[in-house]
Amino acid sequence: MIANEQLRSADILSREKILSDYRLACESRQVSLLGRRDVMGGRAKFGIFGDGKELAQLAAARSFSRGDFRSGYYRDQTFVAALGELRWTEFFAQLYAHTDVAHDPNTAGRSMNGHYATRWLDEQGLWRSQTDQYNSVCDIAPTAGQIPRSLGLAYASRLFRQNPALHDMPAFSHHGNEIVYANIGDASTSQGMFWETMNAAGVLQVPLLISVWDDGYGISVPVEYQTTKGSISKAMAGFQRDHADEKGFEIFTVKGWDYVALLETYQQAARICREQHVPVLVHVQELTQPQGHSTSGSHERYKSKERLNWEAEHDCNLTFRQWILENGYATHDELDAIEAQAKDVAKKARIDAWNAYQQSMKADHDEALDLLQRSARNHPKAAELMAIREELRKTNTLLRRDSVAAVRKALRLLRTDTGTARQGLRTWLDRTNAENAERFSSHLYSQSPESPMRITGEPARYSDESPVVDGYLLMQRYFDNLFSRDARVVALGEDVGQIGDVNQGFAGLQEKYGEIRITDTGIRETTIIGQGVGLAMRGLRPIVEIQYFDYIYYALPTLTDDLATLQYRTRGGQKAPVIVRTRGHRLEGIWHSGSPMGAMLGSLRGMHVLVPRNMTQAVGFYNTLIKGDDPALLIESLNGYRLKERVPDNLTEFSLPLGVPDILRSGTDVTLVTYGSMCRIAMEAAAQLAAMGISLEVIDAQTLLPFDVHHSIVASISKTNRVVFADEDVPGGASAFMMQQVVDEQGAYRYLDSAPRTLSAKAHRPPYGSDGDYFSKPSVDDVIEVVYSLMSEADPARFPPL
Repeated sequence: MIANEQLRSADILSREKILSDYRLACESRQVSLLGRRDVMGGRAKFGIFGDGKELAQLAAARSFSRGDFRSGYYRDQTFVAALGELRWTEFFAQLYAHTDVAHDPNTAGRSMNGHYATRWLDEQGLWRSQTDQYNSVCDIAPTAGQIPRSLGLAYASRLFRQNPALHDMPAFSHHGNEIVYANIGDASTSQGMFWETMNAAGVLQVPLLISVWDDGYGISVPVEYQTTKGSISKAMAGFQRDHADEKGFEIFTVKGWDYVALLETYQQAARICREQHVPVLVHVQELTQPQGHSTSGSHERYKSKERLNWEAEHDCNLTFRQWILENGYATHDELDAIEAQAKDVAKKARIDAWNAYQQSMKADHDEALDLLQRSARNHPKAAELMAIREELRKTNTLLRRDSVAAVRKALRLLRTDTGTARQGLRTWLDRTNAENAERFSSHLYSQSPESPMRITGEPARYSDESPVVDGYLLMQRYFDNLFSRDARVVALGEDVGQIGDVNQGFAGLQEKYGEIRITDTGIRETTIIGQGVGLAMRGLRPIVEIQYFDYIYYALPTLTDDLATLQYRTRGGQKAPVIVRTRGHRLEGIWHSGSPMGAMLGSLRGMHVLVPRNMTQAVGFYNTLIKGDDPALLIESLNGYRLKERVPDNLTEFSLPLGVPDILRSGTDVTLVTYGSMCRIAMEAAAQLAAMGISLEVIDAQTLLPFDVHHSIVASISKTNRVVFADEDVPGGASAFMMQQVVDEQGAYRYLDSAPRTLSAKAHRPPYGSDGDYFSKPSVDDVIEVVYSLMSEADPARFPPL
């Protein structure tokens, strides 16, 4: 059944609770109104608010327990405030983009308003207990983007309940009793992420409570254009369980202005989720948006007068007031007093937050003014310097950029000056640049003691007894040992469980460690990543598999919008050290090219991207990542699973540092930088070039993010004076990235006697077959000819053109 008119609530309605809820609803409405005014008045860039959703969110928060998780979006201000996790000064601080964590503990001004995050990490970046607090995963603005990770957060509760080996992790779970509240606007349920997650949640049976806030529109587009039957609960009716033993959902509908029904619905929904681990959908209907979608437009443009009048009559705060009066819980005068107090509370929070925001910049602003005045004193360019100062002085609203821009302008004016005036400005700028780098650019990656960048590595050790096996068997041995020693590690993906992945790296391990730890999934890349993200957020160490590298595009929004930005957008307040395992390189076919590396480099800043050339190197990186606390994408070489490798004696301890290239062959004439399967091609080419009298130094970059952190490649170029960057990506992809890193950032141009070259695949994806591969991707012949052409250009007599 979808209707729930007969529900009974275990929650006792008291006058105190009712009036407390009304007070908070009024305060939340007032901060929304003032927030919009601040945007329109220029104090903030953009605003999007939760007005019209207050009553439903109060009811949901009433059923929320410590240890539960909210995975919502930017309209959940009343929900978070009801949990005591949001002060109204913090609401305004985020609206103004205050960069101080003490004022905006959610994102330190890095996300626009409405993005709330519990700081799970302490000042060092280490885990705090999650079970004694109310948890909010940092919201993201992309529609439905919060939903895939919700599956993983809820799946973690299932693992914590069903795996006894995890019962000694009280900081992360009390035997899986935690619910995940995923909140979404009705229009966003049209996204594929939503439907994929709903299907997966029904299959997995996890404690996921999805609230759909339905106000009838997606910006200007009404629900009949969005959803089959104009109702998400009707569209999802097939997910409803027919009986208690059947897998599926419980689905409830409730009006967003009906206080008692909302309380009853959420109490029952939470009980089902918590006790039975059954996913629940709560379709909250007939909500309103008193201020429209956002500050970017007015809803009067697309809503009829009849609709606007209906919304005014069904405003949840108004209907709540009427219900309180009709049931005798308060008088008109008492409610008027509450409303007046709410206005005062909101106004004071706004004033206090704005003053704190402006005061945070005043010292730097005043110092810049003082230094500009000093620099002008008795200076030939005094008039121009004072004009810069006066422009800065007249600034009404302080922004850090204004004082920095003024000082930079003055320094350009004083570029030939050798006196103390310039030095004072320069010192101020250096200091503020460093401070602003921390404010605006820190925590792209972990800065904790557990950062994988702190791991210096341990070399592989071999003995006469070290066996030689196929690469896939080496991976089997490694994963077997890893799962035996760390109960937090789980693996999931398509074909990972029963057959042990398509290349047998997990073969036999599900039978040994159980389906709860090594499990198959449906063909659903987005939620595979979402499962991994949620599990990692809750202290587990998931390895999630994208079967082939090209399939990663199905999951790219979750990777780039959610996972890769998490540390950054919370300024080190949250992390999710998930390992994304896939395989690529030298694949054949348009949709199996195996090398879309440039797309990853452009979209996954905040994750590490590792490209080991063989399975031994892959193991070294897995060991590093398991010890660390950053997310990573690790791409194994598909054509390496059947190649023979020696098994290190220290397979479980061997680790590789990130960002450290490996010189595979020393040379004196040309440096070639590559990675992955191209290493074998480069080494074969180097052998043939040696027979032609050319000494090629082959360097395996090993990791692309980070890339050559010690600038060792430039040392090679300073010896050879020539360089080629080779890979299988499209032109301008990873090869261009490597060139920029070495020639530009490392300054290798100073040592070059020839123009740097790139060798990449064709601009199109490779057609199917061995000939398609040969004529589309760099071959041994291509490497030989590119390197030879450099030597021919330098010494044509010795190396005549081919």
